[in-house]
Amino acid sequence: MSTPDAVPGLAAVPMPHTVAGEGDAFSGCATPELAFARHDHSACSADALTRAEAMAAAQGARLTPVRRRTLEILLEAHRALGAYDVLERLGTSGFGTQPPVAYRALEFLTAQGFAHRVSRLNAFVACMHPGEAHAPVFLICRSCHAVAEAPAGAVGTALHAAACALGFTIEARTVEVLGLCPACTTTQPEPQPDATP
Repeated sequence: MSTPDAVPGLAAVPMPHTVAGEGDAFSGCATPELAFARHDHSACSADALTRAEAMAAAQGARLTPVRRRTLEILLEAHRALGAYDVLERLGTSGFGTQPPVAYRALEFLTAQGFAHRVSRLNAFVACMHPGEAHAPVFLICRSCHAVAEAPAGAVGTALHAAACALGFTIEARTVEVLGLCPACTTTQPEPQPDATP
């Protein structure tokens, strides 16, 4: 994974904030466990939005009011939202209520690397590492739909080795893992083993 300096103009963007109740600074929600922990998400959202704005400016891309509001909606929580959920929130913010409004904004955000599509949920989640070259593993809570971006270095290495062994060239990959976040793990009953022989 590269550093934020990989995108021109991002080196000067201040990123640190602190975990609620702790004094350690970090860049955005840089560690996946923060998606599942109580923390100052407003600072984390502001960090990602600031980085996205700097990236858009550096790339000459237009972060129009509807695109910006769509990104803000996705940044409100570490949860994946469907296009119609985004559209409903855009409507209450004074933007159009026709599906192309949301779909075009979401398409722009994913193309620019400001959001990711989570196929398992047919939904979108804000990228917490805009400007950094990465292909994360998405950890998806099946109960509350919280989503965390986890580093995928080891997974990517294993996939690359398996593909090379078969003479296959990987052009793109998305890894989505379904399970329970720490909060839902404590509230969900333990799965019972299958009793059938």
